[in-house]
Amino acid sequence: MKKTIALWAALTAAALLVTGCTAERPPAAPVPAPAPPTSSAPTPSRPAAENGAPGAPAGAAAYRKWGLKPFAAPPEPPAVKPVVRRPGQPVPVISDIPTDEKIVFLTIDDGAEKDPGFVTMMKELKVPFTMFLTDSAIRTDYAYFSPLVAQGHGVANHTLTHPNLRTLSPEAQRREICGQQQKLKERYGTAPRLFRPPYGNWNEATRTAAGSCGVDAIVLWRESMQIRDMQYQRGDRKLRPGDIVLAHFRGPSELKGRTMTEMTATMLRRIQEQGFTVARLEDYV
Repeated sequence: MKKTIALWAALTAAALLVTGCTAERPPAAPVPAPAPPTSSAPTPSRPAAENGAPGAPAGAAAYRKWGLKPFAAPPEPPAVKPVVRRPGQPVPVISDIPTDEKIVFLTIDDGAEKDPGFVTMMKELKVPFTMFLTDSAIRTDYAYFSPLVAQGHGVANHTLTHPNLRTLSPEAQRREICGQQQKLKERYGTAPRLFRPPYGNWNEATRTAAGSCGVDAIVLWRESMQIRDMQYQRGDRKLRPGDIVLAHFRGPSELKGRTMTEMTATMLRRIQEQGFTVARLEDYV
C-alpha cells in the first residue's frame, strides 16, 4: 500500500511538472512582443515607399531640386489592358482610361521646344509620359528625343506636318499618319502604337487610315496644361481616375517667359494637389 501511495505521489508530481511547463508557454509566447520594434525597423524607408520616391535617397533629393514632393508609386499595371484594338473593329478613340485608381497619364505633343533641362528633369524624376511627335517640328533634331526614349518614355505619332486631318482626303490622311509611323520607326527602332490627331480633329477616314498604318488607338485628352494651370473639359474642374493630360514641348516664347521645366513642374504639382499619381499610358493601351 505504501508503495502504491508513493507511486501515486510520484506520478502526481510528474504530472504537475509537465502541466507547469505547458502553462509556462503562453506567457512565453509574448516574447515575440518585441517584434513590433523589429518589424518597424524599416520605418525610415516608409516615407519614400509611400510617397513613390524613385527608391534611393537621391530620388527624394531630385524631387526637392525641382520643387516637388515625391509621387506615390502607381499601382501594378493590369494583367489585361482595359483598352485594346479588337480584330475587325475600328481603332478605338480614347480620352481617358477605364480605372478606379487615382492615376492620370501624361502626354506631350509636337516637339518644337528642345530644352536640355527637360531631359535632365525627366531622368531624375522618372515620371512616365508619352511623346506625340510631329516630323515638321523635330526633323532638324530627332537626336534630342533619343535620351528620353532611352529613359523608357513612350513614342507616339502626331503626323508629318500637323494638319487638320478633317480637311484632308482619306489618302492624304493615310500619308500623314503612315509617313510619320515610318520615320519614327527608322529613328527610334519601333513603329508607334498610339496616334493623336492634331487639334484633336478626326473623322472616320482618320480611324481607317490609322488602322491601316498599324495604330492601336487614337488618343485624345481630358485636360490640357497651359502656362500656370490646367484647362479642363468638365465643369467641375477636377481630375478623374484615368484621365489623359495633354501638354506641349514649349519654351519661354510661348509660355510668357517660363521654361519647359517650370511648366512641367507646375503641371506635376497640380496633379499632386488633387491626390493623383502618374502611370505609364502604354501599360493600359
